[in-house]
Amino acid sequence: MDQTLGYLREILSNYTDEHSEGRHLYRKLVKGHFSTEGAFVQELSSGEIAFLNKILPNEIKYAKEEQDEKRAKELNEVFELLF
Repeated sequence: MDQTLGYLREILSNYTDEHSEGRHLYRKLVKGHFSTEGAFVQELSSGEIAFLNKILPNEIKYAKEEQDEKRAKELNEVFELLF
């Protein structure tokens, strides 16, 4: 699995308990055989995109606060693909 997708899978795992959309996206990512974040994003519905648009800014901010620039960069790449 692509490292960016690994980061995305990790953050989505934090949203599986309280958010049905997070749980659905997590399962989709784990069960899918996506080679890149672009391939994953192409398979998203408008609702899934809206959910990621809602959570990714906070996750990117958190990564920056933790000085994890690589994670912030990788998650930002996914965020940019959503547009």
